Amino acid sequence: MNFRDLGLGDDVLNAVEDAGYITPTPIQAQAIPTVLMGRDILGCAQTGTGKTAGFTLPMIDILASGRAKARMPRSLILEPTRELAAQVADNFDTYGKYHKLTKVLLIGGTSMNEQMKIIERGPDVLIATPGRLLDLFERGRLLLNDVKTLVIDEADRMLDMGFIPDVEKIVSLVSPMRQTLFFSATMAPEIRRLADKFLMNPKEITVAAVAPSDETITQGLIMVPHGDGRRPGGGQKEKRAALRKLIAREDVKDAIIFCNRKRDIGTLYRSMKKHGYSVGQLHGDMDQSSRTEMLKNFKDKKFTYMICSDVAARGLDIPALSHVFNFDVPTHAEDYIHRIGRTGRAGIEGHAYTIAVAEDGKYLDAITKLIKKDIPSVNLDSDKSASPAP
Repeated sequence: MNFRDLGLGDDVLNAVEDAGYITPTPIQAQAIPTVLMGRDILGCAQTGTGKTAGFTLPMIDILASGRAKARMPRSLILEPTRELAAQVADNFDTYGKYHKLTKVLLIGGTSMNEQMKIIERGPDVLIATPGRLLDLFERGRLLLNDVKTLVIDEADRMLDMGFIPDVEKIVSLVSPMRQTLFFSATMAPEIRRLADKFLMNPKEITVAAVAPSDETITQGLIMVPHGDGRRPGGGQKEKRAALRKLIAREDVKDAIIFCNRKRDIGTLYRSMKKHGYSVGQLHGDMDQSSRTEMLKNFKDKKFTYMICSDVAARGLDIPALSHVFNFDVPTHAEDYIHRIGRTGRAGIEGHAYTIAVAEDGKYLDAITKLIKKDIPSVNLDSDKSASPAP
C-alpha cells in the first residue's frame, strides 16, 4: 500500500512525495480513510508512529474547500505541550505547501500580536495548548462554534498535566455537530471515560508501540543498591554517582537524560554543572523563547547533555543522538520505548541505559512485559559486558 491508495487529493500527495514518503505507517493507513469519511476516531498510539500525519493529511484535504469566518476557526487541534503543538504546525507547513490554508499556533511564552491578526481574519486551523486557548476565548477574542474537526491529541499527557478540566470546558464550547479525533498512548479508565463522552460511534484504531531494535540500540540496566523505600525518588545521590560512572565509560557524543519529576531536573542539572559536565535543561517553567533557544543550542552541539522530563521532551527530534540515559525509570512502560527510541535511528548505533533502585521493580516488570525481554544488567565496577537482568 502507498499513500495514493488512501483517497488523498493530488496536492497533498505531491507534498507527501516531496517530503520523501511513499508508504504510510499502520496508523496512517487506518486513520486517513476514516477521517476522510468524516467518522470519529479513538486512536491508541505512541508518539513516533506517524500519528500526526495520520490526521493532518486528511484534514488538509477536507479544509481545501470552504472558508473560515472572522474569529471562528474551522478546525481545532489541542496539544498538551508547546513543542508538540509546534510539531503539528510544522506538519501543516510541510503537507499543506500546495494549499492556501491559514493556521494559528496558539501557545504560551510567545507574543500574540501576529496570532491575533490571523484569528481576526478567521483561521482554517487553530493549534493550541488548552490554557492559552481558554485565555483568549475568555477575553472574547475567539469563537469556537464553527469548529468542524476537533483533535484531542496525547490525551494521557493532558491527564498527567491536569488539563482535563480545561479540555472538557473547550469541548463544551465546540458545536456537537463535529468530527472528533481522539488520540492517547494509553487507555486508562479515565481516558476511556473521556473518549466515551466526547466521541460518537468512533472507529477504534490501536497501534502497538514499536519495540526497540536489538540491532541498533544497546540497552543496559544499572541497579543502585541504596534507594530509600520510604519516599518517592529515593537513592538520588547514589543514582547521580552511578550516572557519572556510566558516562565515564561511554563514548558520549550527545545525550538526553530523562527525569520523572521537574524538581529532579534542576537538582541533577546543578550537580552535573558542579562536576564539570556540559549540560542544559528543559522544563515546563521556561518560556517558549528560552526553550527554543535551549533546544537549538543542543542541536548545534553547544552542550552535550540535555536533562528533561517526558512532557518537556515531547516533540523533540535530535538526529543521530548517541545516548539516552533514564535517570529515573519511567512509570509508564510505553514511555520507555518512547525514550530510548530517540537513539539508534536510521541504522545508526545508539545506547540506552536505565538507572534503577529496588523500589522501581514494578515499573521494570511492566517494561519487561512490554518489550518481551529483560533489560541486560550492567555492573559499573566491571568491564562493559552485560548479562540478562535477573
